[in-house]
Amino acid sequence: MRRIGPVVVPVLLSIADALLVNGLGMALELGVSVVAAAALLLRRRWPLLVFLVTLPGLYIGYIWFAPMIALYTLAARRPGRARLAGCALLLIAAHFLPYPISDFQPTAYRENTLVLIDATVTSAAPIALGLLVRTRRELASRVEELTRSMRREDRLLAERVKATERARLAREMHDVVAHQVSLISLQAGAVQVSTADEAARTGARTIRELSIRTLEELRHMVGVLRAAGGDAQEARELAPQPDLDELPRLIEMSALDVTYEGGAVAGAGRPSGAGTVERAAYRTVQEALTNVRKHAPGARVRVRIDTLEPADAAEGAEAGLRVEIRNGPPDATATAPALPGGGHGLVGLRERAQSLGGTLEARPTSDGGFVVRAEFPYGRG
Repeated sequence: MRRIGPVVVPVLLSIADALLVNGLGMALELGVSVVAAAALLLRRRWPLLVFLVTLPGLYIGYIWFAPMIALYTLAARRPGRARLAGCALLLIAAHFLPYPISDFQPTAYRENTLVLIDATVTSAAPIALGLLVRTRRELASRVEELTRSMRREDRLLAERVKATERARLAREMHDVVAHQVSLISLQAGAVQVSTADEAARTGARTIRELSIRTLEELRHMVGVLRAAGGDAQEARELAPQPDLDELPRLIEMSALDVTYEGGAVAGAGRPSGAGTVERAAYRTVQEALTNVRKHAPGARVRVRIDTLEPADAAEGAEAGLRVEIRNGPPDATATAPALPGGGHGLVGLRERAQSLGGTLEARPTSDGGFVVRAEFPYGRG
């Protein structure tokens, strides 16, 4: 009704106007009046043409609704000054001049003046109303556009605040962590040079290499934070890019009793776009080994990574990687290191797996150990 009503109601009012003014006995007057009323059905598409069609209804049939509605529509949709002025003069003429024209009396000054004033007001009213409605619509549109612009500015301001905070956190992280790790590297280097014990030298060298690697990854992550959420390609270039080829080195430097089974995915032949999946697998192993070092010192660990075929995965899954890190119970004689933990490691791993369309399971085993199993499809890598 909201769409049909504004189209049909003016037509019905104009037909009623034609019947009341002309009656059924005046065939010509009623005919042009009904045609003028019916033409209002097309007033939104061709407002000027419809207005011209309604003028005979005013001139011959003395109807008012149809030409005034048509002139209002023209003013609301095609508000050209010259066009509206010409149409106003035509409506004044159709109203002022009688039908037939031979009935016009030039000497009836008083009557002609009153009719002319009436015709002028009749033509000015729909034009003024149409222009008012058009102006109101334009104002509403501009207010809506201004609202969208303000929301966009608020969003940009929030992003700018986040970027500033991100840069501040990056500076804090670099100042605090980099300083401490640099001291560790320097102390390890001093031990490596000064000691004669080969085992101590090997341990100091491992600590120094780990410190240097940590500083490199810290530099990359600081670069990501300082990118302030800008170009995603720039952030990807700044981010560290470990893959499965680096897992043996990670396991070697973990100082744990680890059995690594990863021949199924080693070497070339990896599908394109698997970099993100391999990085997720690397981070999963890294976090699981860290948890073993914290909570199960002296435990034996088995790391297995193999190709996940669609037939082996859940229904509808794609090919990808399966990662499993399983450790036994801790050694009762080993001393657990007093390493801090926030409980966010496994949560972050699960969120990473879900973002790639995969799954992650972490649970204790019946023998007192723990297992972390993740599946990463290549589809979103």
